Amino acid sequence: MTKNRIRLIVAAGSASVVLVGIGVAQTSAPIARYEMRAGTTSGLMGGMAGMRGGGMGAAMSMAFGGGNRNAPQHELWLDLGSSRVPAGGPPKADHFMPAGARLGLSVPLKTPVKGPVGPEEPVEKRDFKRPKGRMLIFWGCGEHAPAGQPVVIDFAKIAAGQMPPGLWTSNVPMERRVSYSSSKTYGSWPNDEGKTSVRTDSSLIGAHRIAGNYSPEMNFTLTKDFMGALRTSSAPQPSGATLLRWNALPDATGYHASLIGGKMDKGSEMSDMVWWSSSATREFGGGLSDWLSPATVAKLVASKTVLAPGTTTCTVPAEVKAAAPQFQMVTLYAYGPEESFVYPPRPANPKTPWKPEWTADIRHRSMTGFLLGMPGMDEADAGNGRNQGQQSQQQCQPKPKKRGLGGLGGLIGGALGGAVSGAGGSGDGC
Repeated sequence: MTKNRIRLIVAAGSASVVLVGIGVAQTSAPIARYEMRAGTTSGLMGGMAGMRGGGMGAAMSMAFGGGNRNAPQHELWLDLGSSRVPAGGPPKADHFMPAGARLGLSVPLKTPVKGPVGPEEPVEKRDFKRPKGRMLIFWGCGEHAPAGQPVVIDFAKIAAGQMPPGLWTSNVPMERRVSYSSSKTYGSWPNDEGKTSVRTDSSLIGAHRIAGNYSPEMNFTLTKDFMGALRTSSAPQPSGATLLRWNALPDATGYHASLIGGKMDKGSEMSDMVWWSSSATREFGGGLSDWLSPATVAKLVASKTVLAPGTTTCTVPAEVKAAAPQFQMVTLYAYGPEESFVYPPRPANPKTPWKPEWTADIRHRSMTGFLLGMPGMDEADAGNGRNQGQQSQQQCQPKPKKRGLGGLGGLIGGALGGAVSGAGGSGDGC
């Protein structure tokens, strides 16, 4: 190899290093990240959101609008994470809202207090009854379930550690970047310091400001409001299937429906649990029940995991109703728009070093739930056609992150009375 060729190879390698160095240098992690999750709930979900009471009910009512059980409700969740420690005292931060939010001048973003963590009780000493029964898994819209369905899960085998393979995947992410465990200092709302609740007539449109002693001040203006409410109806088909219908939301990016049902034995105990998903790709958990970005939803629509935004119907197979004759609870999600902000903005020249101070992401969704086949429980009847929201955490003990099992794992974990650990949730205990 000639000396000139060696020089060319070395020069090319050096140029690559320089280019990589420029790419890394111009994009550093922001000091603070902010996430807002705004939702509209209706049907049974809106009714439960509107309930008020002591304890957890009182805390949850801050995140959800109150009022008529049958009226759509709003929900709002705020999370601030920073790489800084508080300056001049304990952590303090506030979100100053536009007047239309009807939440007062500001809401406090409280930093959770980490409590002492004691040793975990061994599994063999826990007092839980060995589960009985099965879970039957169906998926896809259509008159009849295709060959290979249902997948049958024996709860007793799961409790004994025999987990069937391939029941869930990580194809649908939980798109959360801000949490207690991922931040040096963290604050959230709702919490036990707030005295106001989001209302059914609250609006997010307008100027927002977040200020505190552990993050740069943030200012941004929102143009997207709470989504409209989902209204649903169902109709039995001659085949035994059930046709679901819902109203189209103009700002929806996609839809996903799921059903939880059951079959009782002679002793009035649940012998079979049934879970159906509208996904054509056998996806149940992960972020399907969360707030998903439009970019992620577009990919899920392309893979037929999420129904396209123009879809307003889906047929639940006849076999699902036959397997769950006692009750069938339907949940429908409409994923919505996102507004994202960063300061300072990305420079037009890609060679200019860029060090953002903060980012803010605001995501929207609408959801509803009803009991299938029960008179008066379809939301088209209970919701009386109201379409609210058109455009016009208390203290916690953080836990180590685990790879959760998504929605299916959470449901199984609940059914097993805690026998399956690490299922569902955000993974950090907050």
